[in-house]
Amino acid sequence: MKRKLFEKIEELQPRLQEISNFLFDNPEIGLKEYKALDTLTKFLEEYDFKIEKGIGGLETSFRAVYENGVGGPSIGILVEYDAIEGLGHACGHHLQGPLGIGVAVALKECLKDKNYKLVVYGTPAEETIGGKLVMIKNGCFQDIDVALMTHGGPNTTTDIKSLAMCKLTVTFKGKRAHAALKPEAGRSAFDALLLTFNAIEFMREHVPDDVRMHYTVINAGGPANVVPGEAVGNFYLRSYDNATLVDCKERFFKIIQGAGLMTETTYDIHIDKEMGGKIPVLTLNDLVMESARELKAPAISAPREKTGSTDFGSVMAVVPGTCLRIAFVPEGSSSHSDEYLKAGKSEEAYEALRVGGKILLSTIFEIIDKPEVFNKIREEFESKTKK
Repeated sequence: MKRKLFEKIEELQPRLQEISNFLFDNPEIGLKEYKALDTLTKFLEEYDFKIEKGIGGLETSFRAVYENGVGGPSIGILVEYDAIEGLGHACGHHLQGPLGIGVAVALKECLKDKNYKLVVYGTPAEETIGGKLVMIKNGCFQDIDVALMTHGGPNTTTDIKSLAMCKLTVTFKGKRAHAALKPEAGRSAFDALLLTFNAIEFMREHVPDDVRMHYTVINAGGPANVVPGEAVGNFYLRSYDNATLVDCKERFFKIIQGAGLMTETTYDIHIDKEMGGKIPVLTLNDLVMESARELKAPAISAPREKTGSTDFGSVMAVVPGTCLRIAFVPEGSSSHSDEYLKAGKSEEAYEALRVGGKILLSTIFEIIDKPEVFNKIREEFESKTKK
């Protein structure tokens, strides 16, 4: 059966490469991916997938479903297709959509004697608002048992942890006054912001080593000879542990309250974006990498112990999942770079489409074909989420 699946995705390669090239040549930024949405869903419609567009509160998202039999595992294949403003597809997102839909079609066309469900989720705006976060809040991903994703990179590997993240904007409001003639009448919002920054520095000594806290001034309140009536700061809190981040947020809120009390100012805290950290299911990671080794994927490396923040981390907090990193750029290349752009339509990119598709097919077939594999994945996830 794996051989049949591999033959089918080889047969689809010319179309998948054509779609990949089209997306690369027509880059669209987050929430504007209209051509990508149309191109990917039309391909799936040709193979009778049931398509819903604009799901989860995002106009350029989609869900495509095929079900064979009843009672089998529901496999989610998540694809991104947004580009970076001013750069284009410098992160390899033009490969994810074609790879994912190719895998889904190969399974549907070949695997007829097993019970399973395929759900392809089109997830826009990863580079900007973290579209999956909005989709989660609006009920998406509840219909899948496993979430699988791919991403181009310098190595073929998987991730273990990612940084949970909370981005906040804090606005302090005080009272303006002439700084020279009547400073006692003023209450400085900027002083409150400065006290917040200082308190964060003191807090650094008393948090785990993996915690990251960053801040900057958005609005300092005006000229130096006026007591600032308003000041705005932007903050990021991060940790590889979701529970640690919750604790840091609570302590951060107390810092803001204290700064307001000390300066007699009021404040508003706005949470701009929150991303969960990945809950790694090593059983699933190992399954993916076993397939990668069998298929002699390029530039195989050890799992990435720690990565930055991603909205896929929040998906992995509610359903077991993993992201296959598939090599197509030179060793040491960083995403959002010229190396990614130069390799966008290269033979290495086409090989990543081909081999990455086969790795995902092999992984999904093992999950569908062997209930004990699926059960082991689910048990590990449930054990870790209880902690």
